[in-house]
Amino acid sequence: MNTAYKAYSCEFFPPKTEQGAEKLRTTLSELAELKPAYFSVTFGAGGSTQEGTFDTVKEIQSKGYNAAPHLSCIGGNRDNIRELLNKYIAIGVKRIVALRGDMPSGMREMGDFRYANELVEFIRAETGEHFHIEVAAYPEIHPQAASAQKDLENFARKAKAGANAAITQYFYNPDAYYRFVDDCSKHGVEIPIIPGIMPITNYSNLKRFSDMCGAEIPRWIAKRLEGYADDKESIVAFGEEVVTELCNNLLDSGAPGLHFYTMNQTGPTKTLWNNLGLESA
Repeated sequence: MNTAYKAYSCEFFPPKTEQGAEKLRTTLSELAELKPAYFSVTFGAGGSTQEGTFDTVKEIQSKGYNAAPHLSCIGGNRDNIRELLNKYIAIGVKRIVALRGDMPSGMREMGDFRYANELVEFIRAETGEHFHIEVAAYPEIHPQAASAQKDLENFARKAKAGANAAITQYFYNPDAYYRFVDDCSKHGVEIPIIPGIMPITNYSNLKRFSDMCGAEIPRWIAKRLEGYADDKESIVAFGEEVVTELCNNLLDSGAPGLHFYTMNQTGPTKTLWNNLGLESA
């Protein structure tokens, strides 16, 4: 692993209401005190909130913080993606998270790009080295992958297309991450692979998210969380302990940073950050 590279970052989703926007402004202000390397901003299926992504990124940048918009190739064409890249350059964005994205219900046309590696190649061709490009990685295998080997080959194509680093889907089994990093190295892929970290605060929500994205909740964690039922205080305390231990394990083993899925909340991420004593490079 690239132990010289350390990036600690946080992820937001674009708010849909003014109340949500105010909450996110408060969250941004509080998490900015931790000095993360950047804040990434997601998009909706099929680009349904791509405008919201731009507005959120623009606000983060205007406050003097680094923002990294998620950019999906699903449903996009060269012209509108080129236009969006130029808009991001104009507001000072230096990072992009380039993803394939999920095909939303009712959409039949993929657009000009079928896979994330094609999007990465296009960004490089259009903008050179302007953007630091992150791509997605799946230590527990992408749920739509034909096989583990095919998934690894897909990831290698993204890295070789010009990605600078990768952010993983969240996981709770560190061995899956270590195996994935080792397999990537054997395929000549040496870009930093940053673990995605999901705080545990609500078991029913976590189970639903995990079922959708293919992230495994180890049985011993699931059984403990089930046992707490509606005891939110115990769930939060147990979740903090488990995820803090996971992060320490990863960092002690040389992980090149951590990427926190904040769910637009301050508390869980700030608690983990402080438990770990993180300082961004």
